[in-house]
Amino acid sequence: VQLQASGGGLVQPGGSLRLSCAASGAIFTITRMGWHRQAPGKQRELVATITRAYSTNYTDSVKGRFTISRDSAKKTGYLQMNSLKPEDTAIYYCNVEGRYESTWYPFNSWGQGTLVTVSS
Repeated sequence: VQLQASGGGLVQPGGSLRLSCAASGAIFTITRMGWHRQAPGKQRELVATITRAYSTNYTDSVKGRFTISRDSAKKTGYLQMNSLKPEDTAIYYCNVEGRYESTWYPFNSWGQGTLVTVSS
């Protein structure tokens, strides 16, 4: 399974960005998609997740500002980030859990990361 993340960039405080994560490969089903981030000098943290049933979960610092969504037909997940703050600056990684076609074995794949910089 390959993940292609995109949408990062430089944005001013208060601005918005939309990250995308497209999954490809022999995927039978995606059970959960998530976004994590790692700021310079800090550990990677979970930002948001969405399940196959579209149940969502967010870390407290992004609640009310970020929205995670998914398009099951396109096997793509999104993270809409509004009211961005300098402390949101980080490399954002997408993570997908699911099952392979044919074997139904579980997989857990990570994208390559996309840099989000919030600065004036």
